[in-house]
Amino acid sequence: MNDKPISSNFIRNIVIADLESGKHKEIITRFPPEPNGYLHIGHAKSITLNFELADEFNGRTHLRFDDTNPTKEEVEYVESIKEDVKWLGFQWEALYFASDYFEEMYNRAVLLIKKEKAYVCDLSVDEIRQYRGTLTEPGKESPYRNRTIEENLDLFERMRKGEFKDGEKVLRAKIDMTSPNVNMRDPVIYRISHTSHHNTGDKWCIYPMYSFAHPLEDAIEGITHSICTLEFEDQRPLYDWFVRECEMEHQPQQIEFARLNLTNTVMSKRKLKKFVDENIVDGWDDPRMPTISGLRRKGYTPDAIKSFCRAIGVAKNNSVVDEQMLEHFVREDLKLKVPRVMAVIRPLKVVITNYLEGQVEWLDAENNSENPELGERKIPFSREIYIESDDFMEEPPKKYFRLFPGNEVRLKNAYFIKCNEVIKDDQGNVVELRCTYDPETKSGTGFTGRKVKGTIHWVEASNAMPAEIRLYEPLILDDEEEEGDTFLDNVNPNSLEILQGYVEPNMKEAMPQDKFQFFRHGYFNVDTKYTTKDRLVFNRIVSLKSSFKI
Repeated sequence: MNDKPISSNFIRNIVIADLESGKHKEIITRFPPEPNGYLHIGHAKSITLNFELADEFNGRTHLRFDDTNPTKEEVEYVESIKEDVKWLGFQWEALYFASDYFEEMYNRAVLLIKKEKAYVCDLSVDEIRQYRGTLTEPGKESPYRNRTIEENLDLFERMRKGEFKDGEKVLRAKIDMTSPNVNMRDPVIYRISHTSHHNTGDKWCIYPMYSFAHPLEDAIEGITHSICTLEFEDQRPLYDWFVRECEMEHQPQQIEFARLNLTNTVMSKRKLKKFVDENIVDGWDDPRMPTISGLRRKGYTPDAIKSFCRAIGVAKNNSVVDEQMLEHFVREDLKLKVPRVMAVIRPLKVVITNYLEGQVEWLDAENNSENPELGERKIPFSREIYIESDDFMEEPPKKYFRLFPGNEVRLKNAYFIKCNEVIKDDQGNVVELRCTYDPETKSGTGFTGRKVKGTIHWVEASNAMPAEIRLYEPLILDDEEEEGDTFLDNVNPNSLEILQGYVEPNMKEAMPQDKFQFFRHGYFNVDTKYTTKDRLVFNRIVSLKSSFKI
């Protein structure tokens, strides 16, 4: 075993027991996404669980694409999934596709027919649904259920040859139409689809259903522990039936755990795709999306995501996790790693009337007070600066310690300034402040004179870098996922706010994915999509604080 500490959970305990009993000598897990969309934070939990579980016990993890439905699958999704797994810091032992096993699956279906465990059925999709029964009423047998072995073999072969139209026939397992488990009521295992496949081209026009293909894939690859989410618990008897009746040499063990649900977050790939298709977001990697690519573009780190996945644990019961818990781990990961700089996102111009016009002074500023190893930087100071507009109030309430007429504050890493005059436009909006500074109050000189209660951040105007600042709020206003497309009614119209501000000039060399803490505003990441050599765009990763407690 590796020395890496991993919290105990019921799946890990099963693995330990299997190794100690000699049931398995090596642990082999897999991460088996369907390439019909981009991975999201819920998949990150499964990825972390499967890879770290195998790694702890010196086992192996496969990456396998369950590509059994070519109507919804694309190479774009395959490549994005591989990129996401690598970005999280994991490397698969082997890369497989369900389509690698199509011939084997076909042969196993033929075996079921020969054992009178499968038959070709002509019922339509709607008719099959009607015949299936309900949770309280048994189903009834298809009129095609008792076709002979020879007839079924002939029809199934003709299905493969493309002699029938889509939906004209299916192959069904012959199990028990009266079973209390509706999954066992003669499920469809092959359907006709004259659709080109991203991996096999036009070689096939019949494709196995996921419920049939998945257990066979696990068995073929020698997977020891087939870890999946709770919605597959009722399918476990069917999983075991296929492995047994198809006479697979290896018997994987399916184990279910609770999926990840986050507040104010949609976790359905179908619904996430709807956001993309309806142009509610600007792609799968929009920072408002819970996709791994979206979180990466927003500025989340692999270490933060994995720490979060470990902390929420592995449970048997579904629950909802507060999204602020995920944000907590992002802050914890970034607070000692990134420089702390000044950025003004809603600028208000300040003219320091007693400062020499044309002079620029370079001041010292530490990059992170909690991590001296990040060193120091130089920041310019001159007669004209920008401050935050909400750091000034003309008629402040009590205990307002920032700038107002007649009040004095400290400019961080610089001097005290005092507001003397307020300039307004024709509409009465404050557009400029006239202030004076006290040259004896320079930071870092040991000044011990009078005190001020307020310190504000600022950016020198002549050297400031213009920057687009993007602030995000949850994309969904309600925790409850609605059925159909009504979930779109819960989209937050204020999920994105775009501001034009200024940052320190030393950030002109910032590259996409560079991260910073902006004083008072939070942690920010240089956007990978809209940043160019002439345009600097920052995404807010998280705010500085939250009410969440670990």
